[in-house]
Parts: sequence; structure tokens; C-alpha cells
Amino acid sequence: MIAIVNYGVGNLKSISKALETVGASIVVTQNPDKIKSASGVVFPGVGAFRSAIERLNTMKDVIDSLEVPILGICLGMQLFATESEEGGLHKGLSYIPGKVVRFPPSVGKVPHMGWNTLEIVKETEILEGIESGEFVYFVHSYYMQTDDEFVISKTDYGIDFPSGIERENYFGFQFHPEKSGKIGLRILENFVNIVRR
Repeated sequence: MIAIVNYGVGNLKSISKALETVGASIVVTQNPDKIKSASGVVFPGVGAFRSAIERLNTMKDVIDSLEVPILGICLGMQLFATESEEGGLHKGLSYIPGKVVRFPPSVGKVPHMGWNTLEIVKETEILEGIESGEFVYFVHSYYMQTDDEFVISKTDYGIDFPSGIERENYFGFQFHPEKSGKIGLRILENFVNIVRR
């Protein structure tokens, strides 16, 4: 069972449907016991950092204790960071060392919205079957700055930014796999396979 954490701001329906499409059993919950007993956990990806982290802080002890595979999508990935400057400076969950910052004006239009390509920079199980140049779907104004050792894919939007990260049992994508067609479904299928190991 994969728990999709309902922290009040996520895109719950589309990620639920996508995970079910690749064969996962899911539960959408904010119940700490259900999250703790899950075989994998997903942090969905729509909303503002501040409101999401305030809700998650009420169950941080449970989240900190998880040792199962954890997937963060868009905002969900950003919550893994040490801090975010969205809506003021706010402390994140600190699972991936780094800071969430806004795109600089030099990139042009913000938010970064629509299809863009991945550059795979590290071979990893969650990107199995995915090649550089594949298109995925983004909607975001902020991105994570982190050490190269945690970056598994990058994307160019005026600047190179991490579009995929991995550290131990934490996986994160700045794009939306659930909105990225067959490529996104393959990534979600890879995650489900990691959970089932």
C-alpha cells in the first residue's frame, strides 16, 4: 500500500489515478498510523510551501521515522529541502540539503509552465527506461538548489535546475509525472517497483 499524504494542497486525484494505472494500491490519508504502516509514501505537488509545511509539521515525528521509499512531486520535492524562500523564509523537512528559490527574472516568463526536456545526469533505478531528451510537464515558479551528488536529472529553463533528485530512500521530481504521459507513468511504475522490493 502506498500512502498519498493529504496535506490540504496536493493534486490528489490525478496522482492517485496515475499510480493505480501502474498497478499500485493507494490510500489518500493524513492519518499518521496509515502513513507509518505504508510500504511507500508520496508527497503530491500542488500548492504553496508555507501552508504545506505548517500542516506537515503536525506529523513531522511520523514522517521523520519513515524508512520506506518516499516520492516528492513538485512542491512535494521542494518540501524535502532545508528551507524555502517562497512566501518568506521557511524551514523545510531537511531530507535533502538545499534551498528552494524563485527563478530569476532573466529566465523570462515565470512560472515555468509546459513541456520541457530532461537531461539524465545519473543512472538510477527510478529513471530506468528514461533517456535524456524525453519531455515531461512542469508548472512551477521555484526550484531547489542542492549539491550535485543528489541530482539525477536537470532541465534547462534559461538556467539549469535540478528536475530530479535522489538521496537514500527519498526521490523527488520538479515536474509532474502524473501529467507527463507515458514517460511519467514509467517513472511512477519504477517507483512502485522500488516500493515492492
